[in-house]
Parts: sequence; C-alpha cells; structure tokens
Amino acid sequence: MRVANVANLLTGLRLVLVPILLLFLFAGDGHENASRIAAFVIFAVAVITDRLDGSLARTYGMVTEFGKLADPIADKMLVGAALVGLSMLGDLPWWVTVVILLREIGVTLLRFAVLRRGVIPASRGGKLKTLVQAIAIGMFILPLHSWPDQWLTVAWVVMGAAIVLTVLTGLDYVVSAVRNSRERPTGR
Repeated sequence: MRVANVANLLTGLRLVLVPILLLFLFAGDGHENASRIAAFVIFAVAVITDRLDGSLARTYGMVTEFGKLADPIADKMLVGAALVGLSMLGDLPWWVTVVILLREIGVTLLRFAVLRRGVIPASRGGKLKTLVQAIAIGMFILPLHSWPDQWLTVAWVVMGAAIVLTVLTGLDYVVSAVRNSRERPTGR
C-alpha cells in the first residue's frame, strides 16, 4: 500500500494545522475575537480531518503502517497543543491539561507495551471521550470571555464531562490490558 494516499494526506494536513492553530490562538494578546474564531475554525477542520482520514482508510483499504503511526501522533499533537496553549493563556487551568495529557500519553505507552500481544482497539467510550474532548476544547478556543457567562458555564460542563470520560476510559484501557495479558497464554 502506498504511503501517499488521501487518508495519509489528511493526517499530514492535521500536523501542518497544529502550528497554524497556535499562531491564531496566540495572535495579539491571545484574546482577540477574530483570531480566536479563526483558531476555532482551524481546530474544527483538524478534528474533521481526523474523523475523515480514519473512515477513508478503513473504507477504501488505505490503511498503512505510516498512517497507523502518524494518525495518533497528529491527534495527540493537536489536542496537546490546544490544551497547553489554552493553559498558557490562562483560559484553562493547568490541572485539566495535565490530567488529559497524562491519560493520552499513558494509554499510548500502554498500547505500545502490549503491542506484541495484540492491538488495543479504541472502545466506544474512547471514541465518545474523543468527541466530547474535541467539543470542550473547541468551546474553550472560542472567545468565551466576550460571551454571556452562561456560555462559559456550558463550556465547563462539557469540559467536566470530557475529564470524567478521559479518566474512566483511561482506567478501562488499563483494566482491559491487564485482563488480556492474563487471558493469553505466555507461549510455554
């Protein structure tokens, strides 16, 4: 399978969008409405490419080793850059960023650790976590400081749901990995 296919090009686009997102997020004082809306649009496009590239790869047989490696890296870079940027700007407490990033890095390391025994597929909860995280992060990228207080409350409710799903699905992946390691023979 060729590395240069539409799914991998979309993954590459997502990687390119990360620094562009940060440029708009930090434009001016980091709280200019037009720049924040542009950053939101860039983030939304990147999230859509994530959904689209995986679907295309599976549907049209475009799955490649490059894509399997680059796609999760692009996802982590996008989410990580947005969270760290928001925390640097004071729009999101650092503890939120740390909790989410520790889970993301931990699950990635766990997947690599058990790779020889098999792949840990994304669970339904993990997919829901990804969606809720994207919505929550997107809401915080928007210039909420200039919106009515109710919008900030809604953003925090969604972020709270994302944090709960992040922790629960992280624990679920650990339990699944332990269970799978006990069920599989060691090859004696």
